[in-house]
Amino acid sequence: QVQLVESGGGLVQPGGSLRLSCAASGSIFSVSAMGWYRQAPGKQRDLVATITRDGSTNYADSVKGRFTISRDNAKNTVYLQMSSLKPEDTAVYYCNLKLGGLSFWGQGTQVTVSS
Repeated sequence: QVQLVESGGGLVQPGGSLRLSCAASGSIFSVSAMGWYRQAPGKQRDLVATITRDGSTNYADSVKGRFTISRDNAKNTVYLQMSSLKPEDTAVYYCNLKLGGLSFWGQGTQVTVSS
């Protein structure tokens, strides 16, 4: 069984910053990629950022230049540094882990950007 535990969400003012963490544990032998997705009420779950084992990254256009994804492969942990936050960034953020053809999800952490 693979478990993903997110942390770091919360309430922040517009223009502020948050750092999300996701630690993976369980039967993990070879991670293909880890990433972050988000889902606002009434909307689909969308890609925020992904990172492969070798460090290749991909970002949604809406977060480029503001968010940075990073990882610690030895710890099977992925991070999302979020800066210059906007109200439209408000969503539940989900950690994702890909092991070959399998995909695993965390429970999500709420990020609210509001004054």
